[in-house]
Amino acid sequence: MEHINLVETFSEFKEFKNIERETMMRILEDVFRHMLSKKYGSADNFDIIVNIDKGDLEIWRNREIVEDGAIEDENLQIAYSEAIKIEPDFEVGEEVSEEIKMIDFGRREILTIRQNLMSKIQEYEKDNVYKKYKEKIGEIITGEVYQVWKKEILVLDDEGIELVLPKSEQIPTDFYRKGDTIRAVVSKVEMRNNTPAIILSRTSPVFLERLFESEVPEVFDGLITIKNIVRVPGERAKIAVESYDDRIDPVGACVGMKGSRIHGIVRELKNENIDVINFTNNSSLYITRALSPAKISSINILEAEKKAEVYLKPDQVSLAIGKGGFNIKLAGKLTGYEIDVYRETDVDSEDVDIQEFSDEIDQWIIDEFKAIGCDTAKSVLDLSIGDLVKRTDLEEETVKEVVRILREEFE
Repeated sequence: MEHINLVETFSEFKEFKNIERETMMRILEDVFRHMLSKKYGSADNFDIIVNIDKGDLEIWRNREIVEDGAIEDENLQIAYSEAIKIEPDFEVGEEVSEEIKMIDFGRREILTIRQNLMSKIQEYEKDNVYKKYKEKIGEIITGEVYQVWKKEILVLDDEGIELVLPKSEQIPTDFYRKGDTIRAVVSKVEMRNNTPAIILSRTSPVFLERLFESEVPEVFDGLITIKNIVRVPGERAKIAVESYDDRIDPVGACVGMKGSRIHGIVRELKNENIDVINFTNNSSLYITRALSPAKISSINILEAEKKAEVYLKPDQVSLAIGKGGFNIKLAGKLTGYEIDVYRETDVDSEDVDIQEFSDEIDQWIIDEFKAIGCDTAKSVLDLSIGDLVKRTDLEEETVKEVVRILREEFE
């Protein structure tokens, strides 16, 4: 029996690993039925049998036997004289089944079938990938770095599907080579030129949330709720958590014994500092916690303006602001308040840590003053210019400029 061998004729099928057997059979049947309909006018009287395992396909045409000269439709009917050539015992009114062989299709028809099959299968695969990853938005996936470019990284999942991690979605200190394993969250899935584009992210707050779910069982089980997350990727993050079970300490559970649970997350995020705080509806307390590790002396909430005036001792101001201003910036985003920081004023004991002036005085100069025991503004101002020049080995002009900056603080 001369079958239409799919493995030999359509060898590209081997590339399509993500199509289920039943779907492949349906696609094959649809394409061949469409071709038969064009060739014979109708395909309703054809049986198409697909055997994926053997890689073959059979097509049978069923026609009714009619008297010679009584044929009205050659596709649906066959003359008695022709029928008995197939089987001598046939009688008028019976049905004849004939196999349509490969030779019955012309070269152009075979090429068209082949092109239609490839097109249908590719279309199905693309649609399948799109639907699959559309459902995975917000989930962490693990893939292998396949190609590294200047603006993005091409990642392959375990099925060989292409994913993209743009530079803008990478942590600034991320560095990957081809073959490296990478973890990221599925951020966005869209169709571009009829091809699914799957965008990954390592900077999204959702990525941090999923990492907590994977490391902290209480978060995964819903015993601890993550109320809000804000990040400056690679630098600092703040996460507000809450538990409805009084027996569970949400912060302690998230951090783990000696930081065991949070260490894995910090490593994954390239040593990003993570502050875990207890959520509360008390605005003052929430802002106080959000500004951790700084200790606040007092706070004034301007509810109508969504502002908070925070007063701290001089040595706590730099902690509240944080390196690069990240601490106060993230505290504002976390709480939803615009936070203004003020030093507490006390005429009798007012002094300011010299480190507070790092935005105006170079760090190496500050270190020179600290080396001689002058670590506050007043301790510097209590000495003469000459003494400071001798003891620090700094240029006189430099010392004068520092003294000018420090005096302005108290005027």
